[in-house]
Amino acid sequence: MSAALTLARPYARAAFESARAAHALDAWSDKLRFAAQVIGDARVQAISGDPRLGNRQLVELLLPPGEAADSPFAAFLQLLVENRRTHLLGEITALFEELKREAERVLKVTVRTPSAMAPADEAALKAALQRRFGRVIALEQRLDPTLLGGAVIDAGDVVIDGSVRGRLERLESALTQ
Repeated sequence: MSAALTLARPYARAAFESARAAHALDAWSDKLRFAAQVIGDARVQAISGDPRLGNRQLVELLLPPGEAADSPFAAFLQLLVENRRTHLLGEITALFEELKREAERVLKVTVRTPSAMAPADEAALKAALQRRFGRVIALEQRLDPTLLGGAVIDAGDVVIDGSVRGRLERLESALTQ
């Protein structure tokens, strides 16, 4: 997987720079997701290596509806097809999204809880995290039935373990030392 990310990184950077120059980050994001979804389909993967399918036809297959065949996005897809890198579209899309969030100063935060959070609690948590990190927070909640209570907040480089299990482990460590 790391080899795929290494190969995808320059393409994601190029796509991001093109999108930013055109002030079209959201549009490119949607187009990349569409192309990644198409190439991820098993039927498309099966025909993408077929020599009877030309590069231009593969590009047209990956283009979102209404996208011009001579657009900058089509040129980007043409480059991927020519370099046989269409299989990297999923990784390129994920890296593009990271670059986009960074440019927009958005921090993706995952909160694991044993049960769904109340909307008021979610809003309070978002506000507290926004104050702490000084960025807009994109909060994703995941239910984790293995947690006894509390929450584990994953903000990229920072993980805040406020779970009951985490607190008990810290208490045990303090008592044994």
